[in-house]
Amino acid sequence: MSVAPLLPVPFPRSAARYARGVRAGRWVFASGLSGTDFVSGLAPEVTRAAHPLDGPPPAKREAERLYRNLREVLEAGGAGLADVVRLDQYYTTPDAVPPYHEARTAAFRRRIPPSTSILQQRFLRTGQAIEALAIAAVPEGAFRAEHLAFTPGYAIAPSSGYSPGLACGDFRFIPGITAEARDPAQGPVDPEARPGPGLWKGTPVKLETEFIIERKLKPSLAAAGAAPETVVKAQVYLRDPQDVPAFNEVWRAHFPDPPATTVIPTSTPGFTLAELRIEINTIALARDGATHKETVGGASPLYEGQVCAVKAGDLLFLSGLMGLRDGRLVEEAAPDPRQPFFGIPAKAELSAILAQAGAICRSAGTSLANAVRIQQFHTDLRDFPATLELWHERLGGMPLPLSAVEVAWLPVPGARLLVDLWVHV
Repeated sequence: MSVAPLLPVPFPRSAARYARGVRAGRWVFASGLSGTDFVSGLAPEVTRAAHPLDGPPPAKREAERLYRNLREVLEAGGAGLADVVRLDQYYTTPDAVPPYHEARTAAFRRRIPPSTSILQQRFLRTGQAIEALAIAAVPEGAFRAEHLAFTPGYAIAPSSGYSPGLACGDFRFIPGITAEARDPAQGPVDPEARPGPGLWKGTPVKLETEFIIERKLKPSLAAAGAAPETVVKAQVYLRDPQDVPAFNEVWRAHFPDPPATTVIPTSTPGFTLAELRIEINTIALARDGATHKETVGGASPLYEGQVCAVKAGDLLFLSGLMGLRDGRLVEEAAPDPRQPFFGIPAKAELSAILAQAGAICRSAGTSLANAVRIQQFHTDLRDFPATLELWHERLGGMPLPLSAVEVAWLPVPGARLLVDLWVHV
């Protein structure tokens, strides 16, 4: 096994254990970051139950404890905040974002790595408003985090302050990009990305996707020394389920050799501006680097025209996985109305997901025991304990680098679970 869990702790009231971080070769992954003390739910200094309005705003206290937890993970893995190459943040309320940004700016001292921020429904702890994930590179020779200084084709708000791109060896990290207007006076959505007045003037999500790719993503990739054909992983956040087919049409047209792609639902609103429908973040490889993109099979992808996974150097990026068999939700996941109290649908879905993931990993020469980042998107977090039990059983008690978020919808009728999985090779 090439993966070493960092600072494992028990999941409350479970035999399973949570890996607060993972050291995998030259990488450190931290998933499921929150303002917890791993005993009390949110830490006592976050809730201040006896005097909750004393001190900084609650979301800032939560963020400060989250960054304390992140520092501990990075230190255990041989890295520091300066080595972080990517951040992903989810919030239950937009009110949590400004206090979180204040804590983040103080932690990184304005050297903030490429970032994605999304609104979601619910997290695992009562009162929790923030969930984050981070990736860091243990510096060695030319393999280290290098913030790129190019000017992107869009404005990054000073309150956010993240880098427009970051290089680490042959890897290139690009932040989440939306169709927000390049000129705020013409916003909120850029004029090129919105239909004209009247009917039949274009499909909004197609216009936004096309605009993001052509006007923002491609120039950023070029400035970072990458290109669309070198993109190895994309996370695509969509607000509305009916936008999935139209998005996929545009995505396939621009990426005939697609990256591993996961379409992740958001709340409504889900982004910095309520009018936005989509956000895309990417990881790519340098055009002239020694690391090359390798498509991996082993199962059927969730959407036509997508791939199961992409291997890039020592990382395997899987596309989003759901509990399907022959293009349909597995039969065991559908409750029998005649016998409604038999079966555990979420467990049946995860079992099918793990079968697919295991086959993909074997095709790439690795195994699920080398998972470094597991993101679960549930329609109801009450299903989480059943999935946790199954992970514990299948991976022999291995500490799990797991983050769980409740989302508003999933693209398959009746489904309860979507998994985004990254594995070390």
